[in-house]
Amino acid sequence: MKLPLPKRRWLRWTLLILVLLGAAGLLLKKRAPASVPPAAQAALPSAMEFLPGDLVTVQAGELRRVLPLSGALRALNQASVKARVAGEVQQVLVREGEAVKEGQVLARIDTADYQAKVDQARGSLLAAQGQLEIATQTRNNNLVLLDKGFISRNAFDTASSQFDIARANVDTARGALDVARKALADTVVRSPITGMISARNVQPGEKVAVDGKLLDVVDLSQMELEAPVPTNDILKVQIGQEVQVAVEGLPQKVVGRVVRINPATQSGSRSIMVYVRVDNPAGLLRAGMFADAGLTLEKKERVLAVPGTAIQVEDGNAYVYAIENNVLARRPVVTGLQGRNADGGAVEIASGLAEGALVVKANLGILRAGTPVRILQRGAGAQSAQAGSSPAYRPQER
Repeated sequence: MKLPLPKRRWLRWTLLILVLLGAAGLLLKKRAPASVPPAAQAALPSAMEFLPGDLVTVQAGELRRVLPLSGALRALNQASVKARVAGEVQQVLVREGEAVKEGQVLARIDTADYQAKVDQARGSLLAAQGQLEIATQTRNNNLVLLDKGFISRNAFDTASSQFDIARANVDTARGALDVARKALADTVVRSPITGMISARNVQPGEKVAVDGKLLDVVDLSQMELEAPVPTNDILKVQIGQEVQVAVEGLPQKVVGRVVRINPATQSGSRSIMVYVRVDNPAGLLRAGMFADAGLTLEKKERVLAVPGTAIQVEDGNAYVYAIENNVLARRPVVTGLQGRNADGGAVEIASGLAEGALVVKANLGILRAGTPVRILQRGAGAQSAQAGSSPAYRPQER
């Protein structure tokens, strides 16, 4: 059945309008941006983010070029106290860790035998002196008789010889008494230096022989670091050079100086021993402590420096990334002395940066200059890490 002409025209226009509306809807759908959930929009970074520890402020300070050293500390003055006479130890008056003065009594050895020898030597001396008096009187009398011609010259010479022998016997007896008295005095053991007892090797009641080791005394007021230096670096070392000594457990480094250089290499190694003197007035250092040290080969005062990791090089030109007005900037720099400052390894910036500039500490590769920068607080950075976000360095996505 055929529709009337007006109805057919109305149906054709209706279908055409519906087709046009559908095409327009598809076109608008393609051009509309994809919707992003609010949570995803909050997660998208708008700038590079750094923690305070990722940045360093350029400051003027002291910079040193150092030669690393390591070794054990030892007391400059130390003494091993040994027995000068044999005998039974009666007293040991000190223990490890006690402070002692020079000449202080440390131990006593039985004196009975040595007192008897002193008495015997004294008796021998008295006898010899008596013989000398008799010989002296005899010689003097014979000299008078010789002058008057009552005796011969031979008789006088005999009396004179007896006098010389008696005088020699007195000298011998006096020497024997001095030796006996010295042995008696040596039964009292005294400290040869002022210091501290580091070892006690004998107990009361023990018998010791001559040169038997009794005690060890160390003077901690001055310490010495013995450190090997490779032969290819030994020409850089000179007596008097300053050395920064770091000892585990001490809050800060102590300053020492090179005082001696061994003239020969150590057997079995290609190194030469260098000796560094370190003052220890507070007694904080102890013998045997291991120390890491840096021998100062060159030192500069009031120079700008940044960590070596902040320096990047491209085509032979050095540059750093600085943060200026919360924007990342690439700044070419001229470097100088490479050494150590108070914060560790550092490189001198001869030009290109001003004091107070904020520089990216780590080498992150090539970054986009002009990128906005946001510095996170440590708490915020920790929360981001717990939320499973990316690291602190997050470049802006455009």
